[in-house]
Amino acid sequence: MTRPSHHRDGSFRNTDGEFTPRSLAELLRWRWDASRRGLPPRPAEPIPTQAPDVGFIHANAGAAQVPAVTWIGHATVLAQFGGISLLTDPIFSERASPLSFAGPKREQPPGVALHALPAIDVVLVSHNHYDHLDLPSCRALAAQPGGGPLFVVPLGLKAWFEARGIARVVELDWWQGHAVHGLEIVLVPARHWSARGLTDRMKTLWGGFAVFAPDCQLFFAGDTAYSRDFADIRERFAERQRPHQGGGFDLALIPIGAYEPRWFMRNQHVNVEEALKIHADLGAKRSLGVHWGTFELTDEALDEPPRQLARQRAAQGLGEDDFFALAIGETRRIPPRS
Repeated sequence: MTRPSHHRDGSFRNTDGEFTPRSLAELLRWRWDASRRGLPPRPAEPIPTQAPDVGFIHANAGAAQVPAVTWIGHATVLAQFGGISLLTDPIFSERASPLSFAGPKREQPPGVALHALPAIDVVLVSHNHYDHLDLPSCRALAAQPGGGPLFVVPLGLKAWFEARGIARVVELDWWQGHAVHGLEIVLVPARHWSARGLTDRMKTLWGGFAVFAPDCQLFFAGDTAYSRDFADIRERFAERQRPHQGGGFDLALIPIGAYEPRWFMRNQHVNVEEALKIHADLGAKRSLGVHWGTFELTDEALDEPPRQLARQRAAQGLGEDDFFALAIGETRRIPPRS
């Protein structure tokens, strides 16, 4: 059997070739320059937050369920559709770090507290960076009353979960799917990388997810740079997204933050302009901008991404509902797929 082109001996690569990690010298250059210039600036305005509609979130189940998403913060979204409640890249901890006393600190509390969540059926984990794979959050979800959710992860991460006592895990390669609760979940390529330490770079896979249910088709990009992968994803799923079948993804979750400086971030994180290209490449009906406003990771202000989104969206003639941002804790209902 031919080995997939993104597989290497004991590691993985992107579809367009090897990821070249930034050197220590480049990292120090970035951090020195940011310090010298006083970057990132503090937000000009408070990050929008609102009290979650916990009553709706808990009632939105069974026959009465309508497709809806609630932004919890960063890349963590509660998605309710297809009769289930699903979380993307859950992080509820105070820091995105292996250390409890150092590393990026949460600037806003989670939009919905862990104890206030409904029962979670499925968790999608896009890759193993600390701001996307948070062990305390995963352990808390696995211990929820009534039994833990199914964790769907890229290749190489199942063993990591099992070694930490979390057994309900399915791992996928790119383009592999898994059926659960009447949904199909497919891991799709993204242009990124993986590591949790100094010796495991690229040794587990990364990616995004396409989730197919009768009432909603959801796309979650995870972390990614811009690439041809998104046009490939649209082509791959064209047979199930024809107009008479309801068209393209009903909602895409696309990162819009953590992008400056471009010379350092371009190969791993999209900026707003590139996020809009992903929206167009996918042919998504609407997109939600995530991965901003929660952890101060890069040189742009925490509140800059939605301002850029509003400017660039208007310049392209897109409506506010075509590609939007939410307040942390806010819920948006999505028209069910016809």
